[in-house]
Amino acid sequence: MDRMFFYAHSGLRYLVLLAGILAFAYCVFGLATNRPFDKGGRILGASFAGLLHLQVLLGILVLVTRIYYPALIGHIVMMVFAAVVAQLAMSLNRRRPQPGFTLPVVGVGVALILIIGGIMAIGRGVFTTTAM
Repeated sequence: MDRMFFYAHSGLRYLVLLAGILAFAYCVFGLATNRPFDKGGRILGASFAGLLHLQVLLGILVLVTRIYYPALIGHIVMMVFAAVVAQLAMSLNRRRPQPGFTLPVVGVGVALILIIGGIMAIGRGVFTTTAM
């Protein structure tokens, strides 16, 4: 059972990164072209935040089913902060009277940097395969 959670958590990172890159690129394009924030931005941002929350949940399951080691502290802290930043950016932007692309660009960008740092905190590369 622990291997299943580990491989799911490890594989989901590619979807999280893809969703983050797509959301970031869409928002940068919207910002550069002065378009109004639309449904596409909301969907991409919510998809990124939702996948990131699922990743955190799987990470918790991996944490309770596998051996703990100290390098995980930096990984856990950075990933939880990434999820919080992504969620806050999208939620605050949605509640604005006139939503824009600036807050999602900053939020998704900071979340992606935290994710990359969190992956590197446990000694792995962003696009390297994981070993048991």
